[in-house]
Amino acid sequence: MRTTPIEWGVASRALPGESASGDACVVQECDGSVLVAVIDALGHGVPAAATALIASETLRRHAGEPIQLLIKRCHDALVGTRGAVVSVASIDLRERTMAWLGVGDIEGVLAFADPSAVPTHTLLTTLGGIVGGHLPLIRPWVIPVAPGDTLVFTTDGIRSGIAATVTLSGAPQTLADQILARGFKGTDDALVLVAQMRRTIGDAQ
Repeated sequence: MRTTPIEWGVASRALPGESASGDACVVQECDGSVLVAVIDALGHGVPAAATALIASETLRRHAGEPIQLLIKRCHDALVGTRGAVVSVASIDLRERTMAWLGVGDIEGVLAFADPSAVPTHTLLTTLGGIVGGHLPLIRPWVIPVAPGDTLVFTTDGIRSGIAATVTLSGAPQTLADQILARGFKGTDDALVLVAQMRRTIGDAQ
């Protein structure tokens, strides 16, 4: 588990028989915000890992920019590669909001810490397309977040919908490990990223 203004953990596994995974993640603190992103390059193995690395480095280099621009930068960087699907979230620590969007089939779930919240969680609506291939018209969704809220991204090597069935009340690394263990399909690379808003959210200056 790593600590920034959020606490987060990641668990991943390559497709059995492969030495490298095409799934990757980025968590980077910027001035008053934190970027959280997951990349799933098409295919698997070393070629997919190389594509994911290009996307990861692009996101890190421009982490403070609006997320729709980040997706477009990734798209430009990945033209000519096998392409990837990408989901990103930018957490504004001062405004207590999160902007997120996804291109492709990476699932995103935000579970609310407030026990009286109805609904208890919300799902990221992703757009069809391939970053580096066909990029759809993109726009972020902006939603409020509160201390203790938990964000989960899972790639398609994880059984669909599993994150919404897990009680997201533990440490992020523990949760990521549990989701991977319970949901790994064994037919593709898999990655789970869990990020929890720390109790100091909104105090960043």
